Amino acid sequence: MALSFEIPTPLDYFASLVRHDEHLPLLEAAASIAQDEYPDLDLQQTLDEVDQMGARLKRRLSADAPPLHRLRMLNQFFFRELGFGGNVNDYYDADNSYVHQVLRGRRGIPISLAVVWMELAQAIGLHARGVSFPGHFMLKVNLPKGQVVIDPFTGQSLSREELTERLEPYKRRSGLVDEFDVPLGLYLQAATPRDILARMLRNLKEIHKAQDDSQRLLAVQDRLVVLLPEAWAEYRDRGLAHAALGHTAQAVRDLELYLVRADESLDIDTIADRVAELRRASH
Repeated sequence: MALSFEIPTPLDYFASLVRHDEHLPLLEAAASIAQDEYPDLDLQQTLDEVDQMGARLKRRLSADAPPLHRLRMLNQFFFRELGFGGNVNDYYDADNSYVHQVLRGRRGIPISLAVVWMELAQAIGLHARGVSFPGHFMLKVNLPKGQVVIDPFTGQSLSREELTERLEPYKRRSGLVDEFDVPLGLYLQAATPRDILARMLRNLKEIHKAQDDSQRLLAVQDRLVVLLPEAWAEYRDRGLAHAALGHTAQAVRDLELYLVRADESLDIDTIADRVAELRRASH
């Protein structure tokens, strides 16, 4: 009998990468997001390219190089020599979220640049983490004499005063002032690989929503549901994308799951009305 093998879809592959938090391969999972838009992407080539960059940098450092020297060498290599930086001319281009495109053009948004930078930091033994700072993803590195916070868009190290200043508009908008104020350290907690991938996908989600592109939005929602299986609002948003594309049965399934699970949400009545409308339209 002939053997038949199911070729995993890009979504299956992504699901296999993000199944467990322990040893979640951030770079590979982040790079694989682009497979929806670039189905012929050679993912291994992307990973090899970053590996080669890491090897080049490592060769320049002695085994006993102190952490601060390693950090300076990494920033010199990444921002000046390789020329990575923020895409100020076309910030909302979806390609800024695709790792292979960031490698190709040396331009990205803070979070995609940070994913590559962290991989290089790891290659040279630096303890670096991503930080889900409001409105602008950051990097932090623990050094013997303290913590350094870096803007991956520019490579600039930021003081406490500069970080506090950047937070002000967010705090005012969110009502986190006076007695509701919270310490800066709360905004500098390390993001997990799962958090980072969710933020990358939500960036793409906002781009596709703004462009009214339900097909691309649906692909992103599929990944968010796989990544965050208990984030019920993502099922709602996937259901709405299905509805926009005329996939009534899938839309109803996702929206009804949301109604059952998110029973305290403010939009329950609106979503219930939408489900009733979809059911009527399908009869």
